[in-house]
Amino acid sequence: MLAVLLSFVLAPLVRVLRRISVPRAASVLVVVVLGFAVIFGIGTLMARQATSLAANLPSYQATITAKLDGLRGSGGLLQRLNGVLAEFGHRAGTPEGPPGDVPRPASPLARPTPGERPIPVEIHSPDPTSFETLQHLAEPLLGPLATTGIVIVLVIFILLYREDLRDRLIRLAGASDLHRTMAAMDDAAYRLSRFFLAQTAMNACFGLFIATALWLIGIPNPLLWGFVAGLMRFVPFIGVFVAIAFPALLGLAVDPGWATLLWVLALFGVSEMVMGQVFEPWIFGHSTGLSPIAVIAAATFWTWLWGPIGLLLAVPLTVCLVVLGRHVEQLEFLEVMLGDSPPLDPEETFYQRALAGDADALAEQVERCLKEQRITEYLDAVALPALRLAQTDAQRGTLAPERLETLERSVLTLIEDLEEAEEAEAKPPEGEEPGEETMPLPPAWTTPGAVLCMPGRGPFDPLLAAMLGQVLTRRGFGVQIGGAAAGPAAPPRLLCLCLLEGGSSTATARYLLRRARRRLPGVPALALAWAVEPDGRLAAALRAESQATPLLLATSLVETLDLAVEAAGSDTVPVFTAPAPQPAPPAASPALLPGGPAPGLA
Repeated sequence: MLAVLLSFVLAPLVRVLRRISVPRAASVLVVVVLGFAVIFGIGTLMARQATSLAANLPSYQATITAKLDGLRGSGGLLQRLNGVLAEFGHRAGTPEGPPGDVPRPASPLARPTPGERPIPVEIHSPDPTSFETLQHLAEPLLGPLATTGIVIVLVIFILLYREDLRDRLIRLAGASDLHRTMAAMDDAAYRLSRFFLAQTAMNACFGLFIATALWLIGIPNPLLWGFVAGLMRFVPFIGVFVAIAFPALLGLAVDPGWATLLWVLALFGVSEMVMGQVFEPWIFGHSTGLSPIAVIAAATFWTWLWGPIGLLLAVPLTVCLVVLGRHVEQLEFLEVMLGDSPPLDPEETFYQRALAGDADALAEQVERCLKEQRITEYLDAVALPALRLAQTDAQRGTLAPERLETLERSVLTLIEDLEEAEEAEAKPPEGEEPGEETMPLPPAWTTPGAVLCMPGRGPFDPLLAAMLGQVLTRRGFGVQIGGAAAGPAAPPRLLCLCLLEGGSSTATARYLLRRARRRLPGVPALALAWAVEPDGRLAAALRAESQATPLLLATSLVETLDLAVEAAGSDTVPVFTAPAPQPAPPAASPALLPGGPAPGLA
């Protein structure tokens, strides 16, 4: 695995040499020799730094001892703590028996005889031979040297036969669709190479910055701690604590006061925050593509398998698995389990939260979405598709009545919360007139009941009417939600029939529309036939109905709001004077459909 990851890091450099006409074998050898020369050079430098640190440890110990003596003299906190720990250890080391139990006397064999002296015993081992000495010196080095040699050989052959390995992976992944599989594998390899090379370069720059800053602060052996800090950037979560521990201890050791320690803590705190919040999102995007629980699980697994080396390789290896799962259909479960992309679509998440009655989770989803889109767009893209899923389950008989009641209660609570929700409003540039979205409405349209939202007979049509009422209310309309029972003294200026595709039949929709027109003659009608596909059967039936009588037709909340604003801005809307039926419009009058000629609502 070390060889595979190193080949990802070195592959871009090989491609650069290949572009300038260097033969493949020569480019691979040059890159490998330079890469391992840098690694060995850094290792040698770090070994010298560690040797220098070991030589100065006695002086650092004296400074730390003086500080501890100062802490003991300033209140005796450490002395009391040591006393408590010693007493606890004494009690733990001498178990007590039950009450009344008499301690057993020691065995007579263990008692020394009066006047008897112990016999001194010395153990001498024979002097080792030259071969044994050489063997003891070579054994600790043979394992790392053999591993290093195997890694170098594997890196060379992986870089030499990269295309052959790719073809074999393509055959395993799916040779039936060769073009798409090859493009996916090339894209995965290219992205991984860029990611690992960028991460290595960024961590190296971070290590150099830390080393320079520690040198300015006055910490001994700054190159060593800069290297450790850059290396620990590969370790998730606990890497920062390991990187800061040793410089902090040296800050205690080299300075009689506490200023150096505080400078070290401030340096790591600020630098880690800047790296995590500024540079990493800027270079890698918002994340590495891994979920937090996947990072913890990966670190645990690879550390259990390979120890400290596995901890260093945990994130890169898991990124490889996620990329493979994203591009190889047979391994898609890896991307689902380890990736940071949401496992459910937004409408599925909405449906699941509403079924569970989790209003707080619905509110959190709304807050996130309203930072990027408006309420009407959110309801059209998330909430209404979720109701369509619920309607499908209800038609199949799989939605229990108590679940249906919980869902309706959760959605109504969410609609009430939308009254105070803040959304991303588009403001017109300075010097320009406000558009229809921000223009004030005529006073007649802001009175209560100016717009009547009448739901259909589908199970979720009342929720659609409530959502439309919320949208119109936020825009400034006076809205009434309910049946067409308004009297002649307070007639609506616009009738909105709310129908969710699949809930009401086309015959029921036409019947409700005609009945509303009989009860409210002369009032312009607008039908909201919300559907996933704009050209559904319900919309087609209402479009046919509009051939006989003018009818505004919308298939989304956004269209409905636009048509309502357009109707409010028109001066041709008649004022209701009597409940008598109005004459039919001339045959030449066009149907008032979205995208048609300018509306005349009379």
